[in-house]
Amino acid sequence: MAVVAEGTDSVSGNPIDLLEQIVATNEWAFDRYADDEMNVGIEGTWTRYHLWFAWRQQQHSLQISCAFDLKVPREKTGAMHSLLALMNERLWLGHFDLWVQEGLLMFRHAQLYTGGVAATTEQMEELVSVALRESERFFPAIQFVLWGGKSPTEAIAAAMLETEGEA
Repeated sequence: MAVVAEGTDSVSGNPIDLLEQIVATNEWAFDRYADDEMNVGIEGTWTRYHLWFAWRQQQHSLQISCAFDLKVPREKTGAMHSLLALMNERLWLGHFDLWVQEGLLMFRHAQLYTGGVAATTEQMEELVSVALRESERFFPAIQFVLWGGKSPTEAIAAAMLETEGEA
């Protein structure tokens, strides 16, 4: 999924201003209900994703959460935690997390902007792209565990199968 932006190259203040430009350019539905938070809804290949961005000026940090539009049943939490451990081993940035009480599965990452570092459009585009790309990449494994009756090891092996050529 390509993420495109127009306009400002960097911002020394609130990076959510840059994110809002990217979201508007892509014509994604969003709600910026505060200067330091924004929710975005994006249709993926497999499911709808709910992205949440939060800027914390005191820590000079931006957090992104990309939640899946699904609920993990309580009886699947053990298997899902095992799968998440296998998925997280394959990530360079961020991690997958499960909020057990809500059954909410998500990709999360935080980025620091300390020492006078300014957020750039390219950074924000890549941040959104990584969250969506990794969520899409692992969604089949999640489905295999939740609804396909596969073990976490079987699910990750099947989802990470690289295909060659075209059908």
